Amino acid sequence: MISDQREERNAMSLKTFMRSVMAASQYLPKAKVTVTTEALTDNQQNEVLAFLEERAIHTVAMMGLIRDNGLVSPLNRGTFYGCRNSEGRLEGVALIGHATLMDARTTRAVEEFALLAQICTRTHMIMGEQERIEQFWNYYADYGQQMRLACRELLFELRRAMEVREEVDGLRLATLDDLELIMPVHAAMAEAESGVNPLETDPEGFRQRCARRIEKGRVWVVVEGGQLIFKADIQAETPEVIYLEGIYIHPALRGNGLGRRCLTQLSRDLLRRAKSICLLVNEENESAHAFYRMCNYKLRGYYDTIFLQQEGRDFSSKN
Repeated sequence: MISDQREERNAMSLKTFMRSVMAASQYLPKAKVTVTTEALTDNQQNEVLAFLEERAIHTVAMMGLIRDNGLVSPLNRGTFYGCRNSEGRLEGVALIGHATLMDARTTRAVEEFALLAQICTRTHMIMGEQERIEQFWNYYADYGQQMRLACRELLFELRRAMEVREEVDGLRLATLDDLELIMPVHAAMAEAESGVNPLETDPEGFRQRCARRIEKGRVWVVVEGGQLIFKADIQAETPEVIYLEGIYIHPALRGNGLGRRCLTQLSRDLLRRAKSICLLVNEENESAHAFYRMCNYKLRGYYDTIFLQQEGRDFSSKN
């Protein structure tokens, strides 16, 4: 009994001591964690890809560019930056340029990237996870480009393909012979989302980008009677995730099941190359939400996209 009482008093004394230590610690000066941000080089590619692969579904667009072009290339249409803490560990990676994307694991990394982005004056859009983009905009807005348009998007993912009951015989990879059919459709989809038609603002560059994607085997089509019936593009591909965009079904054929058959068949084939497929859909496009859910895609998160005003361009007639 006496031994038990002594152990209890010792335990109480230890608890009292720990509480006093914790209370006193709040008055001690805290070590300042510093970060440095610099442009990345190709010899850092393996480290950067390993960092981004930790959150593959959210970083697939950046990983796809790095795998295709390297960290330093004009084809990236921007500069990749890394933010490191005082111990040399990456806290974030960002592409700052025409499209600004980031994977920032700390608020201080978000701030660093926002301050860097203020220097880039030709950014078309900023896109990322909802919470991070809200933080980014708080740091960026005072001295960055003005917001022209903002939209929220839903991130959908497919991990298990549905059974394909009826093959679509005409579903195939696009060739350069299809370019003239594909370009106006893809440009119209971009304009519907951003208010800007790339065939008007950058016709030659847009043509080259569409042709390059076709040549890399990343565009699937169904063409009948000289008309584009279905289209889907791989925007980025890694062993973990394939990111689809530009999914189109001819308006006259929507609702008859063809689009579902095409996407189901394509998704089945792509899941032989990656563990999952993801895509973004505008929050207001409820019919598209229903379509992707019918194709077994699941909601995984919310994204914000901010389109920016660029000097010398008047977009007032587009909105």
